[in-house]
Amino acid sequence: MWVIKIRDAEVGDGTTSVVLLAVEILKQMKAFVEEGVHPQIIIRHIRSASSLAVKKVRELAVSFDINTPEGEDMLLKTASTALNSKLIATHQDLFAPMVVDAVKSLSQEADGLDDLRGMIAIKKIPGGDVRQSFLVKGVAFKKTFSYAGFEQMTKKFTNPKVLLLNVELELKNEKENAEVRIEDPEQYQSIVDAEWQVIYDKLDACVACGANIVLSKLPIGDLATQYFADRGLFCAGRVEDGDLKRVAKATGATIQTSTNGIFEGVMGTCANFEEKQVGDERFNLFTGCPNSLTSTMILRGGSEQFIAESERSIHDSLMQFIAESERSIHDSLMVVKRSLKSQAVVAGGGAIEMEVAKYLKEYALNIEGKGQLIVNAFAKALEIVPRQLCDNAGFDSNDILSSLRRKHTQDEDGKWYGVDIENGDIIDTFVAGIWEPSDNKSNSLASAAEAAGVILSIDETVINPRSQDPGAATGMMGGGMGGQKPLSNMMGGAMDAVNAAKGGSRSGNLGNGVSYLKGRGGG
Repeated sequence: MWVIKIRDAEVGDGTTSVVLLAVEILKQMKAFVEEGVHPQIIIRHIRSASSLAVKKVRELAVSFDINTPEGEDMLLKTASTALNSKLIATHQDLFAPMVVDAVKSLSQEADGLDDLRGMIAIKKIPGGDVRQSFLVKGVAFKKTFSYAGFEQMTKKFTNPKVLLLNVELELKNEKENAEVRIEDPEQYQSIVDAEWQVIYDKLDACVACGANIVLSKLPIGDLATQYFADRGLFCAGRVEDGDLKRVAKATGATIQTSTNGIFEGVMGTCANFEEKQVGDERFNLFTGCPNSLTSTMILRGGSEQFIAESERSIHDSLMQFIAESERSIHDSLMVVKRSLKSQAVVAGGGAIEMEVAKYLKEYALNIEGKGQLIVNAFAKALEIVPRQLCDNAGFDSNDILSSLRRKHTQDEDGKWYGVDIENGDIIDTFVAGIWEPSDNKSNSLASAAEAAGVILSIDETVINPRSQDPGAATGMMGGGMGGQKPLSNMMGGAMDAVNAAKGGSRSGNLGNGVSYLKGRGGG
């Protein structure tokens, strides 16, 4: 699980590949464990093979310049490849350019790519067709809660001045147990007048600074809403923190914590502001911003395929579709981000795995002892990627893998040949435009090897069942857990066989409810 989380945070795409590779590496290493090879020897050679594989990937990587038409095409292809296995794969022509445009807008700033999640927003709107999704080169957020008078506001501006606040613009209720002592009823009226004067001073300051749009993270009450509407301003309160920061980044505004001393330098601007109807929702759109460092992707989801279902089923399916679309777009965004950083790609479709596997098998011939067999096994494990692609597409993986091995071994120009899932054959995936960032592939190989090494290094696992379990007191190895069989370790009992051959497993007195899962450390 930790490998997936790290992979998702750093790379975004390829989490399934990492798990697949790690499991296959463990599967190939099981035979060595059963033969009694010490796990540290296995781990050492796995790391060695992983380093060689990463080095080979970097040698094979093809560099590109993002400022050329060829580089632009490379980015589009990597985005499309990331979307191939997703729910919205049939709409690559719509989403791939959208993703590339959104990420390229961040590359103008040194740390822009590092804050991809914060600078590119993804908004989901149920209903409509998925092809009604669009990209806003600026900021868009859903209309916030509004009071009476909101509809009277101006909803469209050209070159407006934008004021961003972290200030509450409404009358505040007194705190609990607040006490005011007066000697004359007229003094009470002066207190009320003072409260109103405080809010009016804030509103006057917002208007006097020349702002056309006032946004606040805190509430803007009905009095302020009507006050701004009467003076031709637009306001919105309770704006989400992420949206407010994106507006600040795009327009050049600075968020103010007070209405005192506001001057033109702290306000931002944009070419156009408009409140626009999108489906059943209304969105506030800031476009033509001077700092093109933020983008917003509006995702729609159709429900035609769910007509026969009940209303609840339609809603659930639709929300699942949009959520998966958001996840797919996020993965593609991360892939394009990595492409922009590394500016190098390799061919997908299992081609790079087959070429690296061939290289490792040749290298293993120069290794003496057990290491040769372990490196060979690691190379064989890499073939699980093209094999799984064949299985997923419904083709005979043995025939296709045989063709790939022959092509990579005998043909000097066969290094980019991978699986053709459309025709059940092999194809030059680089020419076909199936590309992925070289950093992604290097990260996959290194992460899978590291995960396999961590699991192999586990000596024993001690489990303390939950105290409320009726069978906990009898222990896991006895009749506890309702008569279920005791758990086994990741290597499928291979460790147990080795321990038994050496004279038996670990023994000792353990506390109630605690037992050993037999592992490599027995005896």
